[in-house]
Amino acid sequence: MIAFLIRRIIQAVGVFLAVGLIAFSMFRFVGDPVNQIVSLDTPYEERVKVRASLGLDDPLPVQILRYLGRAVQGDFGISYQFRQPVSAILAERAPATLELALCATIFALGFGILLGVISALTRGSALAKTLDAVSLIGISLPTFLIGILLIYVFSEKLQWLPSFGRGDVVRIGGWSTGFLTASGLRALVLPSITLGLFQLTLVMRLVRSEMLEVLRTEYIRFARARGLKNRAVYFGHALKNTLIPVITIAGLQLGSVIAFAIITETVFQWPGMGFLFLQAVQNVDIPIMAAYLLLVAAIFVAINLVVDILYSVVDPRLQVATGKAS
Repeated sequence: MIAFLIRRIIQAVGVFLAVGLIAFSMFRFVGDPVNQIVSLDTPYEERVKVRASLGLDDPLPVQILRYLGRAVQGDFGISYQFRQPVSAILAERAPATLELALCATIFALGFGILLGVISALTRGSALAKTLDAVSLIGISLPTFLIGILLIYVFSEKLQWLPSFGRGDVVRIGGWSTGFLTASGLRALVLPSITLGLFQLTLVMRLVRSEMLEVLRTEYIRFARARGLKNRAVYFGHALKNTLIPVITIAGLQLGSVIAFAIITETVFQWPGMGFLFLQAVQNVDIPIMAAYLLLVAAIFVAINLVVDILYSVVDPRLQVATGKAS
């Protein structure tokens, strides 16, 4: 296991270097950040000074190496738009995105696994057909449309929940949370459902198909022949083996929820990292864009490592395989 972890850490370093290189190189073509910093009537000499102060007149390889060297130390430079350290800006916005992603993931996994099991165990019934139809709708509808519909129904018509913002937050050390206030919890409901609905339908359909496949296996028939109750067969044997592929999908989807929360945060004006990234694109704020992609890469690498470890916990056969590979 130790050798496995060392290999994954080495791979993670390679991923970070590749993402940093691609991100920084690609964002050089989105526009000139100097135009966003100075006014239109700024003299050429002043523009040259600003470019030199930012290091933008250095060769591209020099800029990339300088950026990666600082990024390893947690220094992602100064935001062109906010004139503040990028690491401080991301740290301020991270709690909003992480709490939203956590709520969306819990919503997706909790209801997705439950509805998937119900759909598999009631196969062919009206309830199962209804759940399948709802899952198709959830996969087909774009995220921004789901958010707009939820705002129209629950904010405009019923006026039950807020349509934008994060509500009141409580700061605990360097972390601001909305979990401890009523308005913060209410503000989380609609964005969490919007962000997690696609993942919910995906998990539900995966659990249903895997559950049906597992229920046809020989060891399930043997468990029934031993006289075990249906609850023990379904949840003690079938569901446990069904969750092996679900762990992979859930892990990747958690990373996707964080990475692709941009649309949801834009619709609900949620003050998170996704909304910050969109503002950075509009203002050609290269340090924020590159730092955001590096952060997302780090999240995906960490999640994949956790998924591999959970694999060995759920399926003991993988522990043997990992030990032999080491």
